[in-house]
Amino acid sequence: MGILYVVPTPVGNLEDITARALRILRECDLVMAEDTRTSGMLLHHFGIKKPMLSYHKFNEHQAVAGVVRRLEAGEVIALVSDAGTPGISDPGFLVVREAARAGADVVTLPGATAFVPALVTSGLPCDRFCFEGFLPQKKGRKSRLQSLTGETRTMVFYESPRRVVKTLDQFLEVFGGDRACAVCREISKMHEECVRGTVSEVLEHFKAEEPRGEFVLLLSGVKEAACQEDGNGEREENAGQSPAERRPSKYRRKIMDNV
Repeated sequence: MGILYVVPTPVGNLEDITARALRILRECDLVMAEDTRTSGMLLHHFGIKKPMLSYHKFNEHQAVAGVVRRLEAGEVIALVSDAGTPGISDPGFLVVREAARAGADVVTLPGATAFVPALVTSGLPCDRFCFEGFLPQKKGRKSRLQSLTGETRTMVFYESPRRVVKTLDQFLEVFGGDRACAVCREISKMHEECVRGTVSEVLEHFKAEEPRGEFVLLLSGVKEAACQEDGNGEREENAGQSPAERRPSKYRRKIMDNV
């Protein structure tokens, strides 16, 4: 029986890939890729030439049977997505489940994913958190958020730039404008940015500045929001200022090396 390696790939800076990931990609028999063109450029950058199989949400059910047969024949297969860790808001769950059911070893390498650096950078509690991924694009968005009104952990969402303002508007409606919030975009890329403040403040920022890039939205849990007042009943210093006025609440970091 072969081995299925789940290999994270950089979400931005190519230097974020690990030495172990590169070794697996060089030694495997086949690379399963969400988009063979995107992953092909990554392999080319590191001088790796391997057979590739397209594996995405539109063909994963058809592809899994063939992959399991190759594992049963003893092949070593590396599963990658366009960026980050396969299975985290990307295809991967189905092939991992079926490979494990067939008795193949499944080995997931530690590595890049967008939400972990965003969570730590946000300044919100990260000892316990709730990863929600992408909200439904249309039907069910509001009901999903309403189901989280009692959530005490920091909540983490992925969102596309064209829906960031809509999602923040829904945060305002469901959770209130005073809830602590952070929006991180372009993790590990040249225009990486994190905007921190209340929901109202961050919404105001992105209404004034068009959202661009890939986004992670973070929202404090209900207990954390209720504890924004200090022991004297006063809000934290600068909490009422806009993100533009609150100097520590916003940063931009330009990475000048090759991304």
